[in-house]
Amino acid sequence: MTVSTPVLADLTTFRVGGPATRLLTAETTDDLVAHAFAAWDDEDWLVVGGGSNLLAADAGFDGTVVLVRTRGVSAVADADGVTVRVAAGEPWDAFVAETVDNGWTGLEALSGIPGTVGAAPVQNIGAYGVELSDVLTAVEFLDAATGERAWLPAAELALGYRTSTLKHGRRGVVLTVEFRLGRAAQTGVPVRYAQLAGSLDVELGTLVPPTTVRTEVLRLRASKGMVLDADDPDTWSAGSFFTNPIVSAGFAETLPPEAPRWAAGDGVKLSAAWLIEHAGIHRGYAVPGSRAAVSSKHTLALTNRGGATAAQVAELARYVQVTVLNRFGVSLVPEPVVVGELLD
Repeated sequence: MTVSTPVLADLTTFRVGGPATRLLTAETTDDLVAHAFAAWDDEDWLVVGGGSNLLAADAGFDGTVVLVRTRGVSAVADADGVTVRVAAGEPWDAFVAETVDNGWTGLEALSGIPGTVGAAPVQNIGAYGVELSDVLTAVEFLDAATGERAWLPAAELALGYRTSTLKHGRRGVVLTVEFRLGRAAQTGVPVRYAQLAGSLDVELGTLVPPTTVRTEVLRLRASKGMVLDADDPDTWSAGSFFTNPIVSAGFAETLPPEAPRWAAGDGVKLSAAWLIEHAGIHRGYAVPGSRAAVSSKHTLALTNRGGATAAQVAELARYVQVTVLNRFGVSLVPEPVVVGELLD
């Protein structure tokens, strides 16, 4: 067991955040279970994978951080597909690359997303017309309330747009994630997203080799500063900082007709990036004197230009929220998990 005093800025892609009281690093699933129980003895605890969806306060965290670095991928194939179980600490994009290399399909459009496999179902990550819920079958979960370790079917996780019961309601630790993937690499996979279809110069629904989809998704994400790059401050962020708001159909009718919108159950999903841009906040905007800025590549990402504080990121986030609310009457909801008192 590795025990030390961490600085959260060193564990997050935002590169901000003060010290925590204690760090426990888990390299095996047995370690992760033991460290979780040890952390639960403290008043406060935090599980960190890739740190790509965290905004930690400058004051730090008065509790134990459990850093998940477990590894392992196992697969059982049959005539219809393959069932894959993955340790929570596996880096997400490396796992996606492995599935594409093996001819397994279903995750290629989720290429380039930072973080770990264990964090993926918490957010129900999604991109380019695909959500994790499309292929997720179960998670192995250690419940903090009961101390029980059990497999939970995906149907019990209330997976929705960037949400699940793992994010809201259940407290504990994801140990392993199970997927059901296809084996249709020879015939290709359908392109489900208009931007991706356009960049590939194909019609929606066209079958394209998974390797081609992965390559193009990585290129698109990199053009938006959404692929981690140690030399590019536009990637020193938590990716998309705000979720796309879902409003009533009636409210959507009050917005400019050119505002992008999509059906979302009983409501209408709006483009947070469009709202931010058309509220007058453009790429590269920064509050005067601040080292936090809107990405120069994509208005939905708030970034650390080097030397930013968590307080500066929070100040910029509040400015964006107030500006969009005043212009369009829409409340933007931050996507990252906030550690400490930063955002209302």
